[in-house]
Amino acid sequence: MSETGLGAARLLDPAAVRLDARAEGRDDAVRQCGRLLVEIGAVREEYVQSMLDRERSISTYLAEGVAIPHGTAAGKDSVLRDALAVVRFPEGADWGGQTVTLAIAIAARGDGHIAVLTELAQILLDPERARSLREATTAHDIARLLRPAEQETP
Repeated sequence: MSETGLGAARLLDPAAVRLDARAEGRDDAVRQCGRLLVEIGAVREEYVQSMLDRERSISTYLAEGVAIPHGTAAGKDSVLRDALAVVRFPEGADWGGQTVTLAIAIAARGDGHIAVLTELAQILLDPERARSLREATTAHDIARLLRPAEQETP
């Protein structure tokens, strides 16, 4: 297993988890994700605009009601440390025509986001695991579900 095997779970600060958010649409949802990353000290405020810029150029909607918003290459200068934020929208958020119920925001310096994106895609493209993430009720459950399947513990 690669060094990033626990990358996603390791990068998640419980303070960056919101399970009952409401959004007026994609941009509002992205801003909420970005604000959490700012609040935990992972990024500077400019990173939020970088996330919006990325979303407006290429959608970060993945599948199964999940999006993985992250900044542009230019926005990496605003990343202070690698981190994730998880925001659940129980009522759904319109994400450019798709309904998103879970957004996992990524802040990564260098090329660190590639490994995290790959790991998240593997987890989220499994419909059962994506459903479990969408229905998780605690930050602990979210972190557990972000571990690779062979490392999941109850």
